[in-house]
Amino acid sequence: MGDDQQARLTDGLFQRLDWLHAELRRNSGYLARQEIERLVDGLRANPHRLEQYGYKVYSQNDEDGILAEIFRRIDLSAGVFCEIGVENGLECNTLWLLHRGWRGGWLEANEVQRPAIEQKFQSLLTTKRLALAIGRLAPGNVNGALRQVLSSLDLGLDVLDFLSIDIDGMDIYLLEALECAPKVICIEYNAKFPPPVSKVPVYQEDYVWRFGDYMGSSLTAVNEAAVAKGYSLVATNLTGVNAFFVRNDLVKDRFEKDLTPENLYNPPRYYLTYDHYSGSVGHRADFGPYTDIA
Repeated sequence: MGDDQQARLTDGLFQRLDWLHAELRRNSGYLARQEIERLVDGLRANPHRLEQYGYKVYSQNDEDGILAEIFRRIDLSAGVFCEIGVENGLECNTLWLLHRGWRGGWLEANEVQRPAIEQKFQSLLTTKRLALAIGRLAPGNVNGALRQVLSSLDLGLDVLDFLSIDIDGMDIYLLEALECAPKVICIEYNAKFPPPVSKVPVYQEDYVWRFGDYMGSSLTAVNEAAVAKGYSLVATNLTGVNAFFVRNDLVKDRFEKDLTPENLYNPPRYYLTYDHYSGSVGHRADFGPYTDIA
C-alpha cells in the first residue's frame, strides 16, 4: 500500500469517527430531551412545582427559567443581584437577569478570568450595570466582599434581592455566614446524599474541587442552614444541582405546600447537563453590546 493510499484511508477513518461522534451526540441529546419531557410531564398536574418552568438561556441547566418563575410569583420584575462563582460570566445564573433590567455584582475567585470578563462585559461594567470583584471568599470575608462590590454600583447590601452561590464545595459555610437577607437564594447541593441524610464537608479554606463527588453539602444540610436564616426551600432543578430558597415573608401560598427536602429533592442527573443543556441548547454562549444594554 502506497503512502497516498494510506493517507486517504487514514483521513477516511477520521471522518467516519467524526461522523459517529456527531451522531452519538445527536442521539444523546434527543434521548435527554425525551427524559426531560418525561420528568416534567409527571409534575404538570401540580402548578406549584417549579421544575416544569425551567429553561436555559445562560445558566448551566434550567436555572434561568426556574428563577424567572420565582421572581414572577413574588412580583419582582427587576432588582439587584450578587453571584459568587461565575467563571467567565457566560454560563451563570445572572447574565439573563442583566438582559432583563437587573443590576448587580459578580464575585469570582480565579484571577485568570478577569481579562475575559472585563473585555466581554466592558459595556456593562462601564455603565455600572455590573461590578466585578476577584478573590477567594470565605466565611470571614463574604459579607465585606458583597458590600464592596455593591458599593461600586452605589448600592447597599440591604437592597440585595437575589444571591447565587456556586463555589463547588464550601458553599454552605458562606450561606451560614451571611449577614444580609436577600429575597431569593440559589445554592448548589450534593445530590449524592438524598434526604433525610445531612452531610457537610469539613471546612477547608484552600479547598479545590477535583471533579469527584466530594463536593458540597446534602440538600437536607443546606435546607437546615437556610431555615435557620429564615428561608424556605421552594425547588430544586431537574439535574439535581441547585436548590432555590425564598425568604419566609414572601412564600405565602405561592409555592408547593410541602416545602421539605424529601418532597422537593431531585437526584443527580448530571447526564442531562452534558447531553442536553451543554450540547443541545442553541449555539455557543457569547455576549456583546445590545441596544437596550449597550
